[in-house]
Parts: sequence; C-alpha cells; structure tokens
Amino acid sequence: MGKIVVGVDGSAGSRAALRWAFAEAKLRSTSLEAVIVWQYPITASLPTFGAMNTPDDFEVNARSTLLAFLADEGISAEAPIPVSTLVAEGNAARALLDASEDADLLVVGSRGHGGFTGVLVGSVSQQCVNHAKCPVVVVHPN
Repeated sequence: MGKIVVGVDGSAGSRAALRWAFAEAKLRSTSLEAVIVWQYPITASLPTFGAMNTPDDFEVNARSTLLAFLADEGISAEAPIPVSTLVAEGNAARALLDASEDADLLVVGSRGHGGFTGVLVGSVSQQCVNHAKCPVVVVHPN
C-alpha cells in the first residue's frame, strides 16, 4: 500500500489540498499522512516580550490545529483509509520533502502568491515541486 502526504497550514489552499488528497487516497486505496509544520520564533526568546510560549506549547497548538482541521473536513479514525498525522518543527518545505521521501504523491496548497511577490518570498509549493522525489500536486483554493 502506498502513501499520499498532504501539507496542512490552515490556509484555504491547504484545506482544498486536504480534501483533494483525501479523495485521491480513497480512489487509490492508499494511506494519507497529514503534515503540519511549526517554527519557534526567534524573537520568542527575547526578554522584552515577557513570558512566551515554550516549544512544547507550539507543538501542542500545532497538533490540536491539525486535528481540528481534519475534523472540520470530516476526516477521522473511522475514515475508509488509514490516516496518520505528523507534527514537525522547522522549515515547512524541508519537512514536507522529508515526509514525502517514501510517498507516492505529495499534495500541497497554493496561497496564490505569484509574480514578483512569489519570487521574493519563495513558496513552499514551488520548493516542493522543484525538489520532491515523488510527483507533486499543487491545489488552488476553491
């Protein structure tokens, strides 16, 4: 049995990607792994900001966000296919590329940044398309 990996970040594009990936995993009778990535902000360690969340807090928040996101889309343990989750810390593109290392397909959402803005800030989807070892589907928001 293969695996489809989908990146989830709370955006409309990632919601559409999750729906698409889930439907595709059902069609292929394969498993789905939903991945959310968090980064500990560098400024969080500066004393001028007062008490900040710990890395554990960020991970717990990311996990609860991911589980809520899946529940909002009606994806649960009772799904007709195996569904797993991964909460990763670090660079989003790198985490998705690592998670999809042994996948049949990587699915990511598009936030719609194009043209000059896309060139300046780069894009997770663009990095995934350029560097993934498996096919990549980029889903635009509905």
